Amino acid sequence: MPRKVNFQTTNELTVKGIVGFVKRKVTPHGTGAKVTCPKEYIGKTAYLIITNEPWQPTAEAGNKESEQL
Repeated sequence: MPRKVNFQTTNELTVKGIVGFVKRKVTPHGTGAKVTCPKEYIGKTAYLIITNEPWQPTAEAGNKESEQL
C-alpha cells in the first residue's frame, strides 16, 4: 500500500545554503508521480515546492527536457 505524504501549506519559504535549483515537470510513475533530479544530488536534502502554475518548459540551450515535450 502506498504511503501518503503530508504537505505543509504556506505562501512563502526561506531556505539558506541553496546549492542551486531546477525547474522540472512532475510526471506519472506507477501509482504516484516523480520529479527527475541529477544523480549528483543523491544523498542530499531536497525540497519539493508545488505551485498552481501549469508546466511551461523553458527555452534554455541544451535543455533536453523542454525538447522532448
